[in-house]
Amino acid sequence: MLLLKATADYEAGREPAPAIVAALAKYNESMAKAGVLLDMAGLRPGPETARVRILGNRRSVTDGPFAESKELIAGYWMIQVKSQAEAIEWARRFPSPDLQEELEIEVRQVYDAAECPTQRLGMQRTATEHTESAEGRTTENPPQ
Repeated sequence: MLLLKATADYEAGREPAPAIVAALAKYNESMAKAGVLLDMAGLRPGPETARVRILGNRRSVTDGPFAESKELIAGYWMIQVKSQAEAIEWARRFPSPDLQEELEIEVRQVYDAAECPTQRLGMQRTATEHTESAEGRTTENPPQ
């Protein structure tokens, strides 16, 4: 997974230059043509965000915008590659024509079910059961 960190310009809602938009479209297309792109999305900036903090039974909600844009994610690409080195190479290919701010792309590996710690497997089962229930399936009534 490639996580594009937000910049101050992005969080302020400033539109990128047309050259950047065109280069980004070409980058996304190259990942799709290479067969590595599973999913991608840009995330809305600033005032359209909120954080929910959880401590025990307490919940607190903080509305954006947030002061530290470097901690925020502007978008992501879910890619399927053979190694971390290949994922890093895709991150290094990110286009940067006429950029005035430094960008950071974090490369993270996603657990697959076989690698996932037991605690997380319970969470995955719950999500699967929820999806199956929404689709009218249960453990007693599996898909045919």
